[in-house]
Amino acid sequence: MSHSTETQPALIRSRLGAILRATSGNFLEQFDFFLFGFYAAAISHAFFPSENDTAGLLKTFGVFWLGALMRPVGAIVLGAYIDRIGRRRGLIVTLGIMAIGTITIAFCPTYATIGVAAPIVVVIGRLLQGFSAGVELGGVSVYLAEISTPGNRGFYTSFQSASQQVAIFVAAILGYILSEMMPKDMVAAWGWRIPFFIGCLIIPFLFFLRRTLEETPEFLAMKKHPTASEVFASALANWRIVILGMMIAILTTTTFYFVTVYTPTFGRTVLKLSTQDALLVTLMVAVTNFIWNPVGGALSDRIGRKPVLVTIAVLSFCTAYPALHWLVSAPTFGKMLAVEMMFSFYFGVYSGTMLGCLVEIVPKHVRTTCFSLAFALAAGVFGTFTPFASTWLIQHTGDKASPAYWLMCAATLGIIAALTVYRGGRAMEVRDAVAA
Repeated sequence: MSHSTETQPALIRSRLGAILRATSGNFLEQFDFFLFGFYAAAISHAFFPSENDTAGLLKTFGVFWLGALMRPVGAIVLGAYIDRIGRRRGLIVTLGIMAIGTITIAFCPTYATIGVAAPIVVVIGRLLQGFSAGVELGGVSVYLAEISTPGNRGFYTSFQSASQQVAIFVAAILGYILSEMMPKDMVAAWGWRIPFFIGCLIIPFLFFLRRTLEETPEFLAMKKHPTASEVFASALANWRIVILGMMIAILTTTTFYFVTVYTPTFGRTVLKLSTQDALLVTLMVAVTNFIWNPVGGALSDRIGRKPVLVTIAVLSFCTAYPALHWLVSAPTFGKMLAVEMMFSFYFGVYSGTMLGCLVEIVPKHVRTTCFSLAFALAAGVFGTFTPFASTWLIQHTGDKASPAYWLMCAATLGIIAALTVYRGGRAMEVRDAVAA
């Protein structure tokens, strides 16, 4: 349907507003996830004290990963809810659960204060966050896809991932300010909580934005909305496309958690760079991630998803180890920035394409559930395991460039899945009818 030139500015403002309101919850999710990774050392001392710093760090990253294992559960339970009840109401519920988890971690007393109850409370907070995060990305991506204009689905869905970079940027800015204004021991003792408290303060504003969302016309036009049992049955019937979707998404999640959550720890503890240097690199990564996501989405709208996915995955496989080996041989701020910029390019272009791909290859009537489950498996089993895997690989191989092996495995899976899904130049057929 065409619009006159007079209505175009209003239409653009309306769509931009819808994108902002839909992606607002991503801010809280990624803000907290980044802070948990960046302050992993301080959190390990506060809640998981250990005589060995590496052991304490592994415990903290283990809890980080444990929360992510709840993502597939959230994807199935909350995904079925959103596919049945609506995108708008479902996204409000996920934000509420995420907020509870954030508040729990922000205000939890330390191990020295309440003993073993402290790590238990933190784990519960992480489980709640993982449960809601399991469907947050899928729910938002589906919403953006369903309000997109013809031929621009990749561009619209890319803003789901692009919006998360704003959270990384704000969190890194706060971390940089803290490191400049407070002594290191004070930040480690209690200063790390300040950004978490700030996250709690913005929760009411995020709720306000989410409550003003309108339901998507595509969902309202559906003649039948599936019951929970029908959603589960249809997702099970399409298990093959869910697994392939997971394999495609793995490169996105592993690269993202490497360049954002793990990079500050890698820079400080492995490369022995300053906190400020590690944060400045993270700030730059957040900016370039934000730029490359919509570029990738728009590019895939023009030339197709398959060539973009395969090209980036091959580049990642071929360059991950040489780049990290070059960096760790004589680490400097400039070299770390260059390597992270390369990974940021891979992540942004691939992620912007991958989101549009997943929306298109999963069944329409159970779109949120299947999309969320595929991505939740990728993030929960592989992506958020990246900090732990990277720390473990370095410790057990003695090779500071060994995290590249983890990224190369992810790239291999992405290549196989993309070639399988788009075999013959066409996306796989899926069972779109609601399973009985």
